Amino acid sequence: MPFRPASQALQRFTVLDLTRVRSGPTAVRQLADWGANVIKIEMPEGLELGDAPGGPRHGSDFQNLQRNKRGMTLNLKMPEGVEILKRMAAKADVLVENFRPDVKSRLGIDYDALRQLNKRLVYASISGFGQDGPYRERPGFDQIAQGMGGLMSITGLPGQGPVRVGIPIADLTAGIFCSQGIMLALLEREVSGEGQWVHTSLLQAQIFMLDFQAARWLMDKDVPKQAGNNHPTSIPTGVFKTTDGYINIAVTGQKIWERFCKATGSEDLMKHPDYARAADRSKNRDALNAAIEQRLGGMTGTAVIDKLNAAGVPCGRIYKMDEVFADPQVKHLKPYLEIDTPTRGAATKFLGQPMTLSRTPSTGQLAPPEVGQHTDEILGEFGYDAAAIAGFRQRGIV
Repeated sequence: MPFRPASQALQRFTVLDLTRVRSGPTAVRQLADWGANVIKIEMPEGLELGDAPGGPRHGSDFQNLQRNKRGMTLNLKMPEGVEILKRMAAKADVLVENFRPDVKSRLGIDYDALRQLNKRLVYASISGFGQDGPYRERPGFDQIAQGMGGLMSITGLPGQGPVRVGIPIADLTAGIFCSQGIMLALLEREVSGEGQWVHTSLLQAQIFMLDFQAARWLMDKDVPKQAGNNHPTSIPTGVFKTTDGYINIAVTGQKIWERFCKATGSEDLMKHPDYARAADRSKNRDALNAAIEQRLGGMTGTAVIDKLNAAGVPCGRIYKMDEVFADPQVKHLKPYLEIDTPTRGAATKFLGQPMTLSRTPSTGQLAPPEVGQHTDEILGEFGYDAAAIAGFRQRGIV
């Protein structure tokens, strides 16, 4: 069966996917969803030690990461398996891996080795801490990066102690940044004719995501602290209780502050010397939040949101997951793909890409592959005949 690209945007590129768990598969998913011919390479069944990385194969997590890819098996612990990979890399556009830095060198499939075979190859690596430096050989894990990257020190209620974010944000952002780096390298290749080595790490990605909080330290030597649901600089911005649940309100800047006060009948707060200017509101944040909550506490969230939206003040419900996907705007955006899968049934929903291309949209074409599902098909595309493939199977190479 010929490869069916999920989009026309990247369909001219072939990607070898050696990644596992989350950060690497996230990077490759970005390429697969935009049409790249992604070949997911795994060890033959029975050769992985311990539990399979990435969770149960038919679980929602693994499935969501692996759609729009074809899959094959290849035993890279055997020299003949490495030779097959090298033959594939000589023709591919991109190879993505997230081994520890020393592993690829030990296997003889590092960037320098593969560049000798294909100078156009874009080789992408994700690690826990970087490809060099004192921590290069340490194993990486999302929560470790959240802690060492400073995020857990600014997340949670004041005095609560460190709190992790509810998603694996270091893994996810490292993967997204890696895919961006790959596409930059492919664009540059159109000028130079050469590939290059793209690499990032969970730690680097997490630090980058600190953004203005990191800038406060780098420029002003200000160490940010936990602020709970309060925004550290835009006040009053936070969570407020109404008669039917909590809502978010974001009052940023003097104009929106004045709109907020008028919309909620709180002109007295606008004129109060403790809250008149941004610096005053920052100094007296707790008292201001208490005053606002007292005024909103007798109203429904819907009533407050209607008033504030009419006045142009950012606000919104705080949803549980089922409520997210029941929201009218979310239904309109339809932030998911539908793919027929053999294990979960027809029109199984997968999270879709969060951007839209008008001519070359991302679609759902391929269900996540079973182990080795497309091995024979893919090896045939790289010039191996049926007899050679049968021999590989007999020797445990695929």
